[in-house]
Amino acid sequence: MAVFGRLRMPSLGGATEWLNSEPLGSAELQGRVVLFNFWTLTCINWLRQEPYVRAWSQAYRDEGLVVIGVHTPEFSFEHEIDGVRRATRERGIDYPVALDNDYEIWSAFDNNAWPALYFVDTDGVIRDEHFGEGRYEQSERLIQRLLGVERELVSVEGLGVEAEADWDNLRTPETYLGSARSENRADARPEDLRLNHWALAGEWTNGREKVVLDEAGGSIAYRFQARDAHLVLSPSAREPIPFRVLLDGEAPGLSHGVDVDEDGNGLLREGRLYQLVRQHDGVGERTLEIAFLEPGAEAYAFTFG
Repeated sequence: MAVFGRLRMPSLGGATEWLNSEPLGSAELQGRVVLFNFWTLTCINWLRQEPYVRAWSQAYRDEGLVVIGVHTPEFSFEHEIDGVRRATRERGIDYPVALDNDYEIWSAFDNNAWPALYFVDTDGVIRDEHFGEGRYEQSERLIQRLLGVERELVSVEGLGVEAEADWDNLRTPETYLGSARSENRADARPEDLRLNHWALAGEWTNGREKVVLDEAGGSIAYRFQARDAHLVLSPSAREPIPFRVLLDGEAPGLSHGVDVDEDGNGLLREGRLYQLVRQHDGVGERTLEIAFLEPGAEAYAFTFG
């Protein structure tokens, strides 16, 4: 519904479930400044934005700000509530989260991206929106104006997977592995891959949104340039799957990601984004290999930072 050309906050009735709160709607939010954050648990852009949203919620809730996370899943396994609960707990999210498994809230907002922020004033009117990372100072100043407060901005430093990307050295884009959006797949050995190309070794089944390992020992190789390399994974068999990461054919050492030790060992326990590499001493072109010791690994998308 538009009022004098401005859009009002749409209904939240399409939520399939709520975390950290009873169901909320226009009656419960009347007279409050509301910040909506659309997210999905495997999105690296949301993970790097989340420290700011979390900090704003904590800093301004006593001033009247209500932050509402709207979890709209991208991949099929992200529909499972246990995974969303785990992500909410691990990220320290204590504000209300609406599960939007049927995309009804997404559609009501006419949203088209993760992450997305919508700023709603005390009259229920959407005053601004922002898609993707960045613009943090402007967003917080807007929150202050809507609340009628003015003070120093909060101090935020993302740690681990939440750390800001090394944009100056990022030369590799997000890459989906499923057939629906796959690009730059090569038929090559790891040492022969060109930059931003990837290859499978072993027996894999190709699906629309993922590739699934059929036999133990299969691997994925990717030639990339970025400080960080991540891979969205899920264990189809529901049993933990050990994996090993190599960087230019060797153990990553100090360039291991948070989900891998210095010898390159990791364990695929649940569906989420896994940080495999954080380059330690300078950023250059590297070849990542991840091999799985058991079948059943589902691989969805590489992201970088």
